[in-house]
Amino acid sequence: MNEAKVSEVRTNETKSNETRTNETKMNETKTGRSPSTPNSDGAAWTSTQAYVLAAFCLLLGVALGYLFRGSASTVAGPAAATTQAASGQPGQAQQEQPDPAVQAALAQAVAPLLEAVNKDPKNFDSLVKLGNLYYDGKQFPSAIQYYERALTIHPENPDVRTDMGTAYWYTGDAEKALAAMETSLKYRPGHPQTLFNLGWVRWQGKQDPKGAIEAWQELLKANPDYPQKQEVEQYIAKAKEHASRG
Repeated sequence: MNEAKVSEVRTNETKSNETRTNETKMNETKTGRSPSTPNSDGAAWTSTQAYVLAAFCLLLGVALGYLFRGSASTVAGPAAATTQAASGQPGQAQQEQPDPAVQAALAQAVAPLLEAVNKDPKNFDSLVKLGNLYYDGKQFPSAIQYYERALTIHPENPDVRTDMGTAYWYTGDAEKALAAMETSLKYRPGHPQTLFNLGWVRWQGKQDPKGAIEAWQELLKANPDYPQKQEVEQYIAKAKEHASRG
């Protein structure tokens, strides 16, 4: 999101909860996003377009085993429900064979948004929604493209930047994933989704369990009421076991 995977509540109805629950997987759920409500700049949804989007979400959920979330959540943390979906290893998700039905639904879902950004290249909401849809369709390079365009308009948005970093993770580029998340924290220190994902990238992408522990401890310090505090504490304990083995 505008979330890799890592545990983060998504606020766009086209995104799924992809929390990973062991140290070999990164939770790819995404961060808060721009609301998916119609706007006045040409990106309003017709009933047909909304139906196509719903069909895409349904197809994607069936294909990937994801649990979709609504768009109203503002909780700064991971969703409580978890699923085991595709592996969180860098570069693996995009190697899967695309489901033709999902790809067809994706093409239909993005069509009105592509029209909107063609009319107005600075349409931030549509750019983010395109990034979200391509991310959910596992078209990570395309997702990155639209997230980058959105960030030229609002570079301070930590949710979009973290989603972009998560997408980079799934293309196998841990360095760019780290850079995006570290930049996100410069704009929003203590941002929970960023810190959660940063911990996983450090641990699994850089083999840096101490760095992961640092990120997750900062997460809990900055967000004492974090909904998944117990899970994060378990991840910290596992990372400490890893670190102790050298």
